[in-house]
Amino acid sequence: MALLRDPDRPVLFDVVFWVVFAATAVDGFTREKLPIFTVAFAVDLVLLAALWLLLPWNPAAGRRKLLAPAFLLAAIALGMTGSAGTHLPIVLICFANLAFLYGMRLAATVLGVVFVAGFLLTAMLPGRGWADAVVQMAVGVTFAAFVLGMASAVLEARRRREEAQGLLERVRELAVAEERARMARDMHDSIGHHLTVIKVGLENAERFRDLRPADAWDEVRQAKQLTAEALAEARRWVRALRPLALDGHVGSAALERLAGSFDGTGMQVSFEVEGTERRLDPDAELVLYRTLQEGLTNALRHAGASRVHGRLTFDRDSVVLVVGDDGGGSAAGMPGFGLASLDERARALGGAVHAGNAEGGGFEVRAKLPVARS
Repeated sequence: MALLRDPDRPVLFDVVFWVVFAATAVDGFTREKLPIFTVAFAVDLVLLAALWLLLPWNPAAGRRKLLAPAFLLAAIALGMTGSAGTHLPIVLICFANLAFLYGMRLAATVLGVVFVAGFLLTAMLPGRGWADAVVQMAVGVTFAAFVLGMASAVLEARRRREEAQGLLERVRELAVAEERARMARDMHDSIGHHLTVIKVGLENAERFRDLRPADAWDEVRQAKQLTAEALAEARRWVRALRPLALDGHVGSAALERLAGSFDGTGMQVSFEVEGTERRLDPDAELVLYRTLQEGLTNALRHAGASRVHGRLTFDRDSVVLVVGDDGGGSAAGMPGFGLASLDERARALGGAVHAGNAEGGGFEVRAKLPVARS
């Protein structure tokens, strides 16, 4: 089946080839000619069909690109073995294939050589003349210009798509770099503070150990407590740095797995999905993942919450993620650079992220993003 539908081959060319192939076969076999020409015509048709299935359309095909000249010769040979011109669209498709594989300049050059040769051959045939050759050339050039123009448009669209994909990947890399820079600042402020206090406390304990041993042991106990807090903080950052796809999971599975990773932190974390789940854009998935991550991390670090609940709801035109806790809320409203950055990302996708104190108590983070209808 992969041979029957090459992903790099335009669907329109597939349809045109097989329709013209069938018409050429019917026309060729119904015409009266010598048996040897009938056999040659049949062999040429089989060869042409086999080459079409194997013909590459990607310039990175390597040695398979050599099939393109063979396909062109087989298509031209149809006119010498029994076709009365119905095969000409296939010949034009050959030039489009050359444009895909070798570029427009080579395709136009080969086209010019073939048309000049056909013009001279037509003019010298008995019963034909220069007038017939000019008419045939004019018609052929018109259709060839259309086919090469369409091939050029397809190639340009593919080039722009590749550029857009490259730019999108660059944007994602910059977003990841920005997120890592923010996390590095936060990590320095939190863990760095703990380590500084531990260092000062141990230095004090070293000074007090002979003259004031009780105070020295107090400093050691405080350093021990701060070490435990720093270790817990480091573990929280490890969770925050986990990738979007956890063990191959994406979408709600990744969110559910992220929620489960907070087990053992002292909070009871639950997660549910409402509505019929649909496949989301990777950028939308990243915003939802980071929103849940921020909600869980804030509840653990700032809210003093014992329970956190996440709910992912799929509507007709949108997906909504709500992360709520039973903590003390926030007097400052929407906290931190992290949620503000998430709101900017959501707005770039046509959505929004809001955070604030919930009506029934606690703190709530809500992300709403548009979803394309399936």
